Amino acid sequence: MNETLPGPAGRIVLLVTSPRLPAGLLTAPAWDAVRNHPVLAGAESELATAVRAAGAEVSVTATPTADLLATVAAHGTAIWLAGPAGDEDLARELGLRLARQPGLAELELMYGSWDPPGARLLDAVAVMDRLASPGGDPWKRAQTHASLAQYLLEECYEAYDAIVADDLGALREELGDVLLQVVLHARLAENLPEDERWSVDDVAGGLVAKMVRRNPHVFADTEVGGIDEIIENWERIKREEKPRVSVLDGVALSQPALALAAKVLQRVARSGLDLPPPEPPAGSDESTRLGAGLLATVARARVAGLDAEAALRRATLDYAATVRAAERDSTPPS
Repeated sequence: MNETLPGPAGRIVLLVTSPRLPAGLLTAPAWDAVRNHPVLAGAESELATAVRAAGAEVSVTATPTADLLATVAAHGTAIWLAGPAGDEDLARELGLRLARQPGLAELELMYGSWDPPGARLLDAVAVMDRLASPGGDPWKRAQTHASLAQYLLEECYEAYDAIVADDLGALREELGDVLLQVVLHARLAENLPEDERWSVDDVAGGLVAKMVRRNPHVFADTEVGGIDEIIENWERIKREEKPRVSVLDGVALSQPALALAAKVLQRVARSGLDLPPPEPPAGSDESTRLGAGLLATVARARVAGLDAEAALRRATLDYAATVRAAERDSTPPS
């Protein structure tokens, strides 16, 4: 004769929610659960307040395992409102307890809400706000947009190096450092005079509006025949947004000289102007002749579809490797 073991007496539902969303944004099954069963929590929270506002009762307890099991014994089901970190220790403790005594209850994980894509950006903004507020990091509070300028350039160069090295792990880290600069600049701007003040939401809002405006083939009914037409539309919309006196308006003049030369030549070519780089006038000094020769080299590189900045960087790094090898060869063994 086969003996049938008794099934679990009830269930414990660990209700996990995103701390980055408003507390009342729960799924329909989650609302059904908290309205129809006893609810327990480890502390008062915005979620507990929202659940009570919906007509449910929430009991705060300092002994969750014992109280959950007692609630299950009395009512069949107990709902646990997990804290912002998910209460993994409690879940582990309950799992071990129920594994030893499987007849007590079943343990169920229910997601009441999920982090939307980009939710961790909210964490980055919150952490930066803490660092740049009174009682935070004195160094960050002492910075200005001007004092941070060099770091923004350095972090962008480090991200560029990761791309050149095809190191995607390093690229992820370096982009985080670039993002740090963005959120820090935005946080400092919140301290500007009222008529000049802006925030990270203004930065993001301007970016979103720009992406929507300049991609009508995605967000409107504009039809395009290929990537070239997409680029043409982008440039046309940009010109309409920012009327410019010169084709060179908007070129970043502080970028490296070779990259600056390539950008200027590109703008001139797009404008339709027939202005090749000039020859140095007779009697020019050596520096002027050198500059004109470099500009002509960049122009030839552009016609050939080459990136003069990247080519010089690659050649310089190759030379640097040769120097290091020569140093190793010339150093006597220790």
